[in-house]
Amino acid sequence: MNEYKCPVPIEQQPSNEFIELSKSKIFSWPKTKKSLILILIKFWLGAFLLFLVISSGSVYFKTSLLKYTLLSFFSSLSIPLLISIRLYLGWNHIFKRLRSEKVEYEESGWYDGQVWEKPLVLKEKESLIASIEVKPILKNLIQIFSIISVLALSGILIFQYINF
Repeated sequence: MNEYKCPVPIEQQPSNEFIELSKSKIFSWPKTKKSLILILIKFWLGAFLLFLVISSGSVYFKTSLLKYTLLSFFSSLSIPLLISIRLYLGWNHIFKRLRSEKVEYEESGWYDGQVWEKPLVLKEKESLIASIEVKPILKNLIQIFSIISVLALSGILIFQYINF
């Protein structure tokens, strides 16, 4: 961006924000779908064990082991769901900044917001980064989010309509 006489501070330039997000330990997880799924499964298993311990203290569930286990199973899906939502929000923000024609930035604080219009060459470059690098990540996150949501909603339906 500097070659275009860009007034935007270096850390607020969309290309640099993309690079920083890609280097981030947590936000680099969704770069490959397989690694993200494995990480989310690890979080889910950890949450499942924690939720088993928490729900074991309930007198209500001591009468039904199946209900106790299923409740822990479905409620522990909330952890991977929250992680996938956070990852999606971060990557979606970068995607929108890369695709936008204008860059909003602050020079020294929240009170002096400015807008800079990207030159055509930069728009094309960042649009290419958005479509090749970020869009597949967003698609993977949406698919994973959908799977987790369907599992969680099916758990809600099971508890709503089936008596154990």
